[in-house]
Amino acid sequence: MKFLCLVYGEEKQIGAMTDDECMAYDQSLRNTGRCLASEALQPVHTATTVRVRNGKVSIRDGPFAETKECLAGFYLIDAADLNDAIQVASQMPPAHVGSIEVRPVRELTSTSGERRRL
Repeated sequence: MKFLCLVYGEEKQIGAMTDDECMAYDQSLRNTGRCLASEALQPVHTATTVRVRNGKVSIRDGPFAETKECLAGFYLIDAADLNDAIQVASQMPPAHVGSIEVRPVRELTSTSGERRRL
């Protein structure tokens, strides 16, 4: 089963972590075949939020929500179930200074019954 682990934290605390620590953990997950993808994100001030309402596109600099914690990166993992995914997330270095949101990946199903991911 695939789970997306979203890394949240205060930019100063996340930024103070060494890339080496995160890269070592990422490599250990990849070596076991559990990490399907992972990326760190640029600072929140580089974000752009896009919304479409009534056919009108609205663009806003920065994240949509005003919050202390921001989305800092993600891991897409393969885990047996939610408990297994939580165990993997608890070992992620950013979990020590921020939080990890664990969510199952949902397959999309067309009206013809075809299943696929975006």
